[in-house]
Amino acid sequence: MRWENDRESSNVEDVRGSSGGGRGRKMGLLGTVAVGLIALYLGVDPQMAIEQVSNMQGGGQVQTADPSTRSAEENHLAKFSSVVLGQTEDTWQQVFAENNRQYEMPKMVLFTGAVRSGCGAAESAMGPFYCPADQKLYLDLSFFDELHNRLGAKGDFAQAYVIAHEVGHHVQNMLGIAQKVHAAQQRTSETEANALSVRMELQADCLAGVWANRTDASRNFLEQGDIESALSAAAGVGDDRLQQQSRGYVVPESFTHGSSEQRMRWFTVGAQSGDMNQCNTFKASRL
Repeated sequence: MRWENDRESSNVEDVRGSSGGGRGRKMGLLGTVAVGLIALYLGVDPQMAIEQVSNMQGGGQVQTADPSTRSAEENHLAKFSSVVLGQTEDTWQQVFAENNRQYEMPKMVLFTGAVRSGCGAAESAMGPFYCPADQKLYLDLSFFDELHNRLGAKGDFAQAYVIAHEVGHHVQNMLGIAQKVHAAQQRTSETEANALSVRMELQADCLAGVWANRTDASRNFLEQGDIESALSAAAGVGDDRLQQQSRGYVVPESFTHGSSEQRMRWFTVGAQSGDMNQCNTFKASRL
């Protein structure tokens, strides 16, 4: 992925190492409830979120970074993330303009360990997320290590896919899709709410693919193996794979993001078409 000469976004809030990360402690009942509620709001399986946070807190400490001790690699990742956000800004401004709409750029918050967002407090163990309440995406750069080492997705473009997916949720918010889905989820059963969440997440995957297609058309930034890298990342964060790793078994009715195969397929739909109108997962007969 060729990105080094592109501009960095001015919409990055870097709070790494701040007191917002803090020192961790055992969650307790209230903490467990809070993590579960935030997970539901963000479309994450609450049990998996609680298990991941608990595992991370096993030693009773959540490590935070001192700004003065940031490594060259961490600063490199921060710059990379800022450049990718800038690319999404340029691409989605163009796509929205073509559809007679105005794109409002989200902010990206880089944090360490834990963060307080417009959607409440969250731990980095829950992974990157987008909060529609404050129109910000939140990213702990350590997630990229997990993406490479535990989920097996190598390369810059796997990381770019993660950011583009969260920006895809912002696009849904701008189009009014997120509001309709959240309203519908309040009126239905847990199983049906999960099914709506899956369609929402798969659409964000498709929109990430649209970003890849359109950005490559204007910048010629893709290199050999990049699309495969993104597909590997999409597969790595499939509900079936994550549940198998954390629980040892799979519960399809509890899926909130879609299977590995579904996530790869919908990213491919967007990447091949470059057309966000092809990303209507809510009317698709096959996911």
